[in-house]
Amino acid sequence: MKLDYLHRMKKLILIISLFCVLLPAVSATDARVGLYLLNLGKFDIATGGFTADFYLSFKCDSNCSVDGYEFMNGRASSADKIIDTPTEKFYRIQANLNSPIDLRRFPFDTQKVEIILEDKTLTTDKLRYTVNNDESGIDPSIIFAGWNIDGWRAEVDEHVYEAYDETYSRYIYTVDISKIAFNSFIKTFLPVIFGLIIVMSSFLMDPDKITTRLAMVSSGLVASVMFHISISNQIPPVSYLTFADKFMMLTYFVLLASFVLNIILLQYVETKQMAKVEKIHARTEYAVFIVVPLLYLALFLFWL
Repeated sequence: MKLDYLHRMKKLILIISLFCVLLPAVSATDARVGLYLLNLGKFDIATGGFTADFYLSFKCDSNCSVDGYEFMNGRASSADKIIDTPTEKFYRIQANLNSPIDLRRFPFDTQKVEIILEDKTLTTDKLRYTVNNDESGIDPSIIFAGWNIDGWRAEVDEHVYEAYDETYSRYIYTVDISKIAFNSFIKTFLPVIFGLIIVMSSFLMDPDKITTRLAMVSSGLVASVMFHISISNQIPPVSYLTFADKFMMLTYFVLLASFVLNIILLQYVETKQMAKVEKIHARTEYAVFIVVPLLYLALFLFWL
């Protein structure tokens, strides 16, 4: 009798153990997430901040316990629940969010506008997100001022909090945007290019106008420095050189080389070494219109 009782107790313990092991897998909910973007607000290049207006849907095969979602890169300013059934939740949301920025190619930079969802309390053994592409997308009427919208994508990964030994399912909706190249070129580089043309034109002047040539180069250098400061004020301080910085550094090099060359010519003029003056002038008069454009062409081809 006692052996029979011990045998039944062992069976009961084994059943309870198996139930405890299998319970998380059985109770985990797969929530299919759909996000349809309706509008994007102004993108702040200094902070990566933006506003988004979108529909958010969750669909489950069983009970959908998804009301504990939160935005990991911002906060919702309003959330209206439109559908609320045991297997489906549907929201209209407006949120203030932010995304990391990469300005290495500024002013021709591309950025990623992200909407990141994660549940506040339910780990992956309770809730897992999956992508519902059928109910995801971006409204074709969206106009994002100053940017091209290059496409969108949605993905799911697992985010591990090692300090708490917990793993959460994370849904990431990404919109790829890029600057309008023509507008960026006109607003950022065209003034500098016109300044360079004026400086290069000074090489067409006769060597006896050397003081005028020096004044033109000096004015161009001062104007370039001030313009560079103006460009830098458009973006936050970063630990790397942007493409605009590289462009301006090349401009400084060209202006400095022009200044040094004119100083040498001035020295030869004052010491009456006119043969050397004519030789240098003859070699540089038109060469600058070939060499300088080639330098900038190489910059755009290899460093953009």
